Amino acid sequence: MSSTYHQIPSLTYQRDVLPQPITALSFDPVSDILWSGTNSGHICANYTPQGLRGVHYPVGGRFAVKKILATDVNVLACGVTSEGIGAWGKGGVNSWYFKPGHQIATFSNKPLNSSAVAVSTTAPELLLLNTQTGAVIRRTSASSILTHLHYTASQSYFVSGDAEGWIRLHDPRDLTNRSYSSGTVRAHVRGIQGIETSSTMLYTIGVGVRQGRPFPDPLVKIYDLRNLKALPPIPFSAGPAFITRLPNRPTTLAITSGQGLVQIVDATNPTTNEFYQLETTYVNSVAISPTAAYIAFGDTDGAIHLLSAAEENAMLPFNGFDGKPIEWPDTPEPLPEIEWTDSTPLNAVGMPYYDTLLLSSWTKDFVPRSLYFPPPAKIPQQVLSSMKMNDSIAYATLPKELRGRRNVVPSAPKKSSGRFRSGRARHADQSDPVTPTYEYAPDTIPKCYRKVEIEYSKFGVEDFDFGFYNRTSYSGLETHILNSYTNPLVQVMHYTLPIRRLAKSHITTDCPHEHCLLCELGFVARMLEDARGINCQASNFCKTVGVLAQMHNAIELIDYGRESADLTYSHMIQMFHRFLVDRLSTEGNSFPHNPMLLPDSGPADLHSPAPAPITQLLGIDAKNIIVCTSCHAVREKENMTHLIDLVYPVRKQPTNDPAHETDFASILRNSLFRRTTHKATCQTCKQFATFESHRSIRARDLPPVLAINAAVHNEETHKFWRDQRRQTFLKPRVELRGQIEGMDDPETAVYELRAMAVQVVAKDTNSHLVALVKVPEAEQSQQSEPWYIFNDFLVQNMTEEEVLSIPSNWKVPAILYLERVDLRQRLDFSKLPDKMDPTILCRDTNIAGNRDPRLIKHEPLQYEELPKPGTLIAIDAEFVSMQQEETEYRSDGTKKVIRPARLSLARVSVLRGDGPKEGVPFIDDHIHTSEIIVDYLTEFSGIKFGDLDPNLSRYTLTPLKVVYKKLRLLVDSGCTFIGHGLSKDFRIINIFVPPEQVIDTVDLYYLENRQRRLSLRFLTWFVLKESIQTDTHDSIEDALSALKLYKVYLQLEAEGTFDKKLEELYREGRQYNFKPPASSSSGTQTSSPAPASGTASPIPGQIAMGRGAFLQQQPFTAGQYPLNAVATPPFFALQGGGGGPTRHGFMHQNWRNR
Repeated sequence: MSSTYHQIPSLTYQRDVLPQPITALSFDPVSDILWSGTNSGHICANYTPQGLRGVHYPVGGRFAVKKILATDVNVLACGVTSEGIGAWGKGGVNSWYFKPGHQIATFSNKPLNSSAVAVSTTAPELLLLNTQTGAVIRRTSASSILTHLHYTASQSYFVSGDAEGWIRLHDPRDLTNRSYSSGTVRAHVRGIQGIETSSTMLYTIGVGVRQGRPFPDPLVKIYDLRNLKALPPIPFSAGPAFITRLPNRPTTLAITSGQGLVQIVDATNPTTNEFYQLETTYVNSVAISPTAAYIAFGDTDGAIHLLSAAEENAMLPFNGFDGKPIEWPDTPEPLPEIEWTDSTPLNAVGMPYYDTLLLSSWTKDFVPRSLYFPPPAKIPQQVLSSMKMNDSIAYATLPKELRGRRNVVPSAPKKSSGRFRSGRARHADQSDPVTPTYEYAPDTIPKCYRKVEIEYSKFGVEDFDFGFYNRTSYSGLETHILNSYTNPLVQVMHYTLPIRRLAKSHITTDCPHEHCLLCELGFVARMLEDARGINCQASNFCKTVGVLAQMHNAIELIDYGRESADLTYSHMIQMFHRFLVDRLSTEGNSFPHNPMLLPDSGPADLHSPAPAPITQLLGIDAKNIIVCTSCHAVREKENMTHLIDLVYPVRKQPTNDPAHETDFASILRNSLFRRTTHKATCQTCKQFATFESHRSIRARDLPPVLAINAAVHNEETHKFWRDQRRQTFLKPRVELRGQIEGMDDPETAVYELRAMAVQVVAKDTNSHLVALVKVPEAEQSQQSEPWYIFNDFLVQNMTEEEVLSIPSNWKVPAILYLERVDLRQRLDFSKLPDKMDPTILCRDTNIAGNRDPRLIKHEPLQYEELPKPGTLIAIDAEFVSMQQEETEYRSDGTKKVIRPARLSLARVSVLRGDGPKEGVPFIDDHIHTSEIIVDYLTEFSGIKFGDLDPNLSRYTLTPLKVVYKKLRLLVDSGCTFIGHGLSKDFRIINIFVPPEQVIDTVDLYYLENRQRRLSLRFLTWFVLKESIQTDTHDSIEDALSALKLYKVYLQLEAEGTFDKKLEELYREGRQYNFKPPASSSSGTQTSSPAPASGTASPIPGQIAMGRGAFLQQQPFTAGQYPLNAVATPPFFALQGGGGGPTRHGFMHQNWRNR
């Protein structure tokens, strides 16, 4: 036998149409057999090096064979999903099969002078099994799941390795851990891949971490078994996947990579190496024969590659000697001969019968997702052709077409990319796939409940296709805002009509609070009503939540955007629910002028003022009756609450006591009356006694709306809500009976479930909240199923059965809203104010203490100028940055925007669009903010430090809510807004303006086939012959330029030449790269700017197109532009016409590409 190896023909089974990967190998110690395990869970005997196929039998389970161990008398094996470990005779007959009750993790080799093997399970525990009978000899617990077990040849040591990379030495007699500290060492960071031992040496291979990802450790670690002291490792740059020791050379190892590189090295002399490269795709298993004459490698193509140490053309048996004869299987009975005639029946042929599912019926759950399979693709040819060598290192420039895709190994099916409007044309044929029926198993979260996240393209959040997730006429709310966990509660309150009416009415009043949640709720309600299915965002509401939470020391209500698995949004939203209702009660209280919403239930004294409107809707005005159990003294106490926290009974033995009823109506009633006991000193009997207390309220005094906190904080309370015997715990209607002086009220009140907020708890992602709402508008349209799920910006219709069902613990109820049926039509909102005072536009609102009169550029409207439907106004806004963009840079060089920059309104200017004062601003307000500004964006906003501070600002400074009310009034008055890039402005202002009320010059001067939108600065320079934004931005200047551009558009449309001029504008603009060229001096420019090189300069008197020639012009003095000239062309100053200096500069890229 030679000391080196050479490759001989591989063993393949040609009859396999779809060859199964070879997942396990073992040489028989006494027969000329190589045992192989396949990916289908079968073991096959390969007789002699010629590869004659022998017995073939399953090991249990439908997946791959995990490990095979051939002994003198039988073959031990287990599968990946088998229920236990078994032993089979050499002829394929099962000897025993042991089921431990938990899945088998692995088992050890068999010592020479022992009849036992060690087995580890996922319990985790260690078992010692008799290989002859399968009986348990010894059982002991393990500290973790052990993935590798190994006895040394002398049985002096028993070594284990776990999934976390720890190596432990055990007592080989009872498998217990060695007590001394040197019996444990962490060899690898992410797990053990293989263990091998010699007399005193331990060799390990495993998985490390590189750039945060698992990566095969390129070192074979060596330890002294006597004290687990680390010795110099053996490098293997290809990444070791398997390690075996040559039996005839105790210190020689065969190290194999997944790509088929084999290195045979002496551990005591690592400079002595032998290398072999197998012609294979990916190696799944390795085994070495007892005499080291053969090394076998199983690959993913179903082939077994062999390295032989036998002489050329010599054939040695697998075990190296003539051992026991092979047990050939019995010859099957021959098939009956069929003599075919015209009358031979077809049933003589026989039919195949199947006892397992066919491949065509398997689901995608059976597709393996191995971390290291398939291996990376081969190096592309374009890389190899440009490769250079430096010593033993090869390097090459990465081609452009391969950037971002190198070293990427798919471990799961590729997720679909984000849906963006810019890519809608490419993906027009893609629709939302139908959810398979098996997805609705109780423990599987339906797709509409799963967490949805906004993805960001290079065009920002505006490019995200929200319409893909909402095809209804009811708007969802976006999630990339801090404190957006409140979105479900906002939706619940919006679709509770009485609360919506109160909030909408409140915004028409002169609210004195700068930060008012009731105002913000009313603004969001108006926005959701107007949007009609277009996505909205409650950014101002969420910002106010953070401000008020800090003011009232309720920092537990603030969501800082750092999600974690420990964050329980169900508990958080219930705390915020109580905080919100308390704030709504305080902010909406106009004592003593509160209107009575239920006239029939008013107090006997007509002069007694009504409580706050939210208290009239949600308030539970009960008496708290306290009784001393010692002297039976009774004391009554008024008790007003807005919320009900459910209290669940303690699960005991069945009893006739109605207090232990577990249906929803009983739990709600017991939570409403809330019987409790406490100990205190009685003022009557002067004894330290036990007091019993409960609430008392008549059924007729129950409120129109019940707001409930579900208080499901543990597994025991959640069990009450789960479906049982196809019956739901929650019912669409609940009947409540009051209580008077301890007796049940004969009257009842019927409540209907209107909305609920639930927490969705996923195993692989963080939890989130959704709202389930019975939409009143859908009921009015007589829709069959008026229930909808509002999963942030995903809105979808649902059945009532799906809403009420709590199939498993992934759905946790948090908040419920019930509406009293008999009071729904009796509520009177006619006394609530419903119109905003329009004279707010006539006031000069200012809170700056040092305003400079010279900087006042606006004139408030006169009463006769108040806007009417169709009134033209020009608007522009400037913003400052409150939070920088959060970006994640990946190892492949790409980046992902986790959260975009948060901008806040800093200045807004609104100009008259027609009339004698056309172009004169009537709103020019800087916005006061109490938050920290991280970037004033002075280059793009013109805002500087101190401009938004009441103590330092020299400008007109106004609270955000006041400015928002002005804009809200303009929208409600039907004004038509003119501006440039208004969609982004309105988005950040957080107001929805109907599209028919918006005229955006970025869309007017746009050709869809050119796919380029023009900046305001270039349009003003080219069309109007004016220079703006030279040093910084000014919102009045920008709004006035947009108004002038609109007037030009009207004139050219009236002449029928706008389309032709727009084509010329794009054609000529390309010469200037769509940017105003920089001027050579700050003086007056007297000649038309030169076009691109290679073209002649046009003569001013002859040009038909170019800067200043967009319209036929007449000279006039600069500054006399008549904005009201709509029927006649606007006039533009000719170059050198006597105007002031015009400065030009290349436009800096603005955040909104103006």
